[in-house]
Amino acid sequence: MSTIVAVIKNRQACIAADSLTSFGDTRQAAEFVSDYEKIIAFADHNHIGIVGSAAHHLVMQNLLQKHADKIDFSDRFHIFETMRQLHPILKEEYFLNSKDEDDDSYESSRVDALIMNRTGIFGLYSLREVDQYTRFWAVGSGAEFALGAMQVAWDQFDEASAVARAGIEAGACFDTGSALPMTSYSLELD
Repeated sequence: MSTIVAVIKNRQACIAADSLTSFGDTRQAAEFVSDYEKIIAFADHNHIGIVGSAAHHLVMQNLLQKHADKIDFSDRFHIFETMRQLHPILKEEYFLNSKDEDDDSYESSRVDALIMNRTGIFGLYSLREVDQYTRFWAVGSGAEFALGAMQVAWDQFDEASAVARAGIEAGACFDTGSALPMTSYSLELD
């Protein structure tokens, strides 16, 4: 449960996230926990915002640190290859339960995320699908609200950060699994 957005506009990129963590019906708001940020910044201007299990965040932080030599988020193919290499590590070292209830064609990593770096914005999905976006995208339980708000905001704002803020605010307003405050990171594209 979350709202995470990524936007590209006028050679600027922005990734933003809400701050609420939910455990069933229990809502853990930012004012009660010091580590509420959902976006992980790592090597060479890479940022990843992860939705799904609250455990994913700490696992991914540790994975990015311990296996930095295997991480390459420079383009769609390299993100796919990185996740293909990390999937067995997630299972063996972090005890990922890759069994989905669906009858998927491939084993799930159970991770959905948005990635931002100097080469663009990318969506990473549980079966290791990777998409590169040209304007904006959102993931999480508030994604539909965020996408609608960003579509309306697109022509109203020149800055990627303003479009991203509209998405996060809509997610936080209408999705029960999202709440403010928002965190965001911006950078210039290559």
